[in-house]
Amino acid sequence: MAHEVEIINGVAQMAYRSSKGKPWHGLGTPVDDDMTPFEIMKVAGLDWTVSKADTFAKVMNEDETFKYVPTGSQALIRDTDGKVLTEVGPNWNPVQNIEAFEFFTDFVDAGSMVMDTAGSLKGGRIVWALADLKDGFTLFGGDEMKGYLLFSNPHMYGKSVDVRFCMERVVCNNTLTMALNEKGQPSVKVNHRSHFDSERVKEVLGMSHQKIEKFKEAAEFLGSKRYIKSDLETYFSKLFGESAKDDTKLSRTAETVMDLVELQPGTQYQPGTWWQAFNAVTYATDHKLCRSADTRLTSAWFGANAKRKIDALDLALEMAAAA
Repeated sequence: MAHEVEIINGVAQMAYRSSKGKPWHGLGTPVDDDMTPFEIMKVAGLDWTVSKADTFAKVMNEDETFKYVPTGSQALIRDTDGKVLTEVGPNWNPVQNIEAFEFFTDFVDAGSMVMDTAGSLKGGRIVWALADLKDGFTLFGGDEMKGYLLFSNPHMYGKSVDVRFCMERVVCNNTLTMALNEKGQPSVKVNHRSHFDSERVKEVLGMSHQKIEKFKEAAEFLGSKRYIKSDLETYFSKLFGESAKDDTKLSRTAETVMDLVELQPGTQYQPGTWWQAFNAVTYATDHKLCRSADTRLTSAWFGANAKRKIDALDLALEMAAAA
């Protein structure tokens, strides 16, 4: 099974909080719960920097000698091993890993967060840090939800620094992304053409408790509304499409997710409601779809499935309100 967690000299570039147990694939180094952001960064093998270097094209002269012509682009190079991570323009500003982990320092020092996991994916092109917000709630007599803050620092052209809230449904370890603003965006993004301003992002993230309370209200509402089978089919059809051969039937993926409504962990909490329908989507994207567990992680946090979760919540609320 291919791993997207970076492996260097046989060591997975990842650290995880030992009190939560091993993550996917059993990869990574366990750390204590009281690790500082800088300590977990070092254990995860992320204490490296990047720098930009001009790139050149090798062009043959008429006399069959060669010359090197500037391309106008630059390579983003990992300083520890000289690995080229991506090609960027002259106005692209790299964010060093230490800046990402410095972002958490004040929160951890104040006791409002605990570092949870950190690591790199795609050969070092995506670096992430996840912190436990020590905030959450319990629904329906035992369905526990915990809040987290996810910081991703992509060393990739076209990708932005991304800071987002997410919830974890403890019974099945599903991650559920929460919107940060009225436009429904799942995160605060900082373009690499501007400089990362951690204080500005922290101001936006000051709304964390209010967002968790808002999500609790949405979950309670979904748990109070029952679906009928035809509406459930419409729900999954809109999210995962129809059969290519017969537009009156669900796609294979939609059928797979629909089957999970009654098979997923946690079905004892509000069975037959839109809460379970929505969680079938989050469970499928985190644990069943994609070819391997860590490609599911990448997609669930940073790819198409991250947006699908937001769409799934919005659509579930819309259809539950109409029920």
